[in-house]
Amino acid sequence: MVALSGAHTIGRAQCVTFRNRIYNESNIDTSFAISRRKSCPAANGSRDNKEANLDVRTPDRFDHNYYKQLLSNKGLLTPDQVLFNNGPTDSIVVSYSRSVRSFYRDFVTAMIKMGNISPLTGLGLGIRFRFGCIRFRLVWIW
Repeated sequence: MVALSGAHTIGRAQCVTFRNRIYNESNIDTSFAISRRKSCPAANGSRDNKEANLDVRTPDRFDHNYYKQLLSNKGLLTPDQVLFNNGPTDSIVVSYSRSVRSFYRDFVTAMIKMGNISPLTGLGLGIRFRFGCIRFRLVWIW
């Protein structure tokens, strides 16, 4: 999951998805939060669709800067910062922040494994999993 999350080195997120993080969470760099608040007001419904880059330094380049941001509490999304928050995945984040080759290798391996997962078939069958504080449920209906 840590390697796959590195896909966030490219892309953008809407204000509605990170508003709570930049206004209410404590494990965030203060200057980073203040800079994100300039385009994402505290009020719900106000500029909800305004977007911000997930990777501030190199938003259009697939590299390992995403992990470097996590080391300094500059993960835009809560599930991203959970990867580096005094937990069991901290050492992996540090490793990827130091070695782009290690990140690339593990990302490719993880993508291949994920691509080889066969979906369950039948009515209402699905997969449930938890990533950080967010729970997901994938359901296939045939």
